Amino acid sequence: MKDDTFALDSLAPTALVAGVDEVGRGCLFGEVVAVAVVMPVHKVHLLTDLGVKDSKKLSPKKREGLVPKIQSLVTDSAMGVVDVATIDKVNILQASLLAMYEAIMTLKSIPELCLVDGNQSIPRLGLPQITMIQGDGRSPLIAAASILAKVWRDQKMVEYSRQYPHYDLENNKGYGTKKHLRAIEEYGITPHHRSSFAPVSRQLKLF
Repeated sequence: MKDDTFALDSLAPTALVAGVDEVGRGCLFGEVVAVAVVMPVHKVHLLTDLGVKDSKKLSPKKREGLVPKIQSLVTDSAMGVVDVATIDKVNILQASLLAMYEAIMTLKSIPELCLVDGNQSIPRLGLPQITMIQGDGRSPLIAAASILAKVWRDQKMVEYSRQYPHYDLENNKGYGTKKHLRAIEEYGITPHHRSSFAPVSRQLKLF
């Protein structure tokens, strides 16, 4: 995870840097969630020492175990959540950027640089930012943000599964698995399904 070194070398060791990532972009159900974390440059390596890496390469138990450790280590963290109605209104890309914007703007600490997962800059941010394709695998700051975001959203899906037991949300976390798609065909959609996404919109056309 040394690929973000190029972005940090020009900063003072005590400069605050943010990493921001979103989760849930490809789901059929539920919010898109982003988290931003902030640390001084000279402490970023401590995240790697904790075992922080791309959240997709960690087991759920490992991710959950890292959450309190990350929260105790970083200087600040904040979340942005964009609901399904907004996703359907502005499209998922813009909703993801909005979630990241809200996460950074909610921070109590103002970073001197933001490392943003993906290849799209965050509009109207007003802070220096560098986009990083596959940033959760390249930057420990972005990876830490992705872990916090994924654990929160996964837990939210478990809560939704109690309300909507037919859709297997506890296991699929809102993604379009075969079981989830079959449930949509059999039971229809909920208010938390993204009507702008093809598998959901196709079902809407049947009614």
